[in-house]
Amino acid sequence: MGDAGPKPRLRAPARKALITAAAVKIFAEKGYHGTSLGEIAAAAGVARTVLYDHFPSKRVLLLTVMQEENASLIEFVGARIRASGTAAERMRSTIEAYFSFAQSRPDARRLLFDRTGEDDPEIQIVRQGIRESRTHAVTALLAEDIRTVGVEPGEPIAEAMVELIISGLDGVAQWWERSPDMSREVLVEGAMRMLWTGLGHGRHGG
Repeated sequence: MGDAGPKPRLRAPARKALITAAAVKIFAEKGYHGTSLGEIAAAAGVARTVLYDHFPSKRVLLLTVMQEENASLIEFVGARIRASGTAAERMRSTIEAYFSFAQSRPDARRLLFDRTGEDDPEIQIVRQGIRESRTHAVTALLAEDIRTVGVEPGEPIAEAMVELIISGLDGVAQWWERSPDMSREVLVEGAMRMLWTGLGHGRHGG
């Protein structure tokens, strides 16, 4: 029986990717305080010393993965907002993109939206900054569509409207985790009717 020899040594970017993937999953499941660097290293299949080569502390690792996942979410959704088509078609594509992200990246969604109870001041500040950057980015992407309803993107109400969209879609995504039998297509249609058509559309009087 031949000796297969030692496993090839992974390059630094590949090792880092294994660490961040494990970190997203465990931080999302257990939160910052419930997670240890040892279990992240074990889940990634690397030694703790290798983890420290990339991330000097648990706080740095958490902040890094939050920022990376937020950037991925903005890129994922932004591509749909920038797509051609009518404003209604772009809205539908945006809703579809967010639910697709929530379905394919549930740990990332939980990390970004559900895990908000950290009592570390630096984490709280960075998390708030990430939320604000996400709102700014989506407001800029939706600028022309926001103008169609008579609101300038630079007005504070524009960001409030975007916060409503983001928070509303994530609320549905959280509900979806409790009701996984619901199809994504039905969710998209329901959210589209609410966000685009509105509850009062076609109704007259009180």
